[in-house]
Amino acid sequence: MGFCLGIESTAHTFGVGIVDTQCNVLANEKKSYTSEDAGIKPREAADFHMKNASEILQSALKKTGLTWKDLNVIAFSQGPGLGPCLGVGCTTARTLSMLHRIPLLGVNHCVAHIEIGKKLTGSKDPIIAYVSGGNSQIIGYESRRYRVFGETLDIGVGNLFDVFARDLGLGFPGGPKLDQRYFGAEAYIPLPYSVKGMDLVFSGLLTAAKKQAGKMDETDLCYSLMHTALAMITEVTERALAHTGKEEVLLTGGVAASKALQKMMQEMCDARGAKLYIVPKEYAMDNGAMIAWLGLVEFLAGKRMKLENTQVNQRFRTDHVNVHWMK
Repeated sequence: MGFCLGIESTAHTFGVGIVDTQCNVLANEKKSYTSEDAGIKPREAADFHMKNASEILQSALKKTGLTWKDLNVIAFSQGPGLGPCLGVGCTTARTLSMLHRIPLLGVNHCVAHIEIGKKLTGSKDPIIAYVSGGNSQIIGYESRRYRVFGETLDIGVGNLFDVFARDLGLGFPGGPKLDQRYFGAEAYIPLPYSVKGMDLVFSGLLTAAKKQAGKMDETDLCYSLMHTALAMITEVTERALAHTGKEEVLLTGGVAASKALQKMMQEMCDARGAKLYIVPKEYAMDNGAMIAWLGLVEFLAGKRMKLENTQVNQRFRTDHVNVHWMK
């Protein structure tokens, strides 16, 4: 039996997860930075992570009953993400690795979302709709890579929701609050629908919705913003299904918790005869267990890293990863 401790710190969450080779999650402790008026301030979030790192680490180890000697590998989010936040996780992981003489692996945050999602849901070869605050990508495996078939060209859909909700005075994070209003609307307000080939553009939608704030019914405006953005994501996902011939869709990332998105994706999958898998909320949002699982998968497949190669990489793309562990 092998164990991996994973550290997540790409944005607002500092998480520590410990998993075994069967993907049994023995611990998944975390704390998240929040700001009511300004979203994520990277330096403040990094300070938050530094203040809470020791407590979260100790809590995770205590929950499992393991000691440092029981761990086979330590993994951390190498990127993509906010530089100051990534730095805290990297420094913590490096320190622990050297102190306890445990092998260290930096892993891709986005691929970690995919791998734990596939493992927990049982999906085999899905098109992945990865939607969160900082990321919006439609992905599928092909020839040792997770290929990005379409992605946002400006902001992530979660960022779109958070910024708009903040402008309405709903606080941060705003996505869940908009989602609550989605099903209470009575009318759709026309807003820009921007799909560029297979890619997505959300900034024009945000600007147009802001201009309508205070002029239109707030619930209808929240619904219209969400419906437009989610329809764009669903369209590109359907196109990727048609292009690849795959028969599964995996929904992950923080926005995967949206009931509105789940409903729209389910209707699309039903129409195409595809199976929809939704990653459980605890593991769809940023967490340490997903980092631990990918770290263990890569370690067991033979990957090793020298310390000098474990620096953070803010622009570590999903399709830059050699998926060497899949046959």
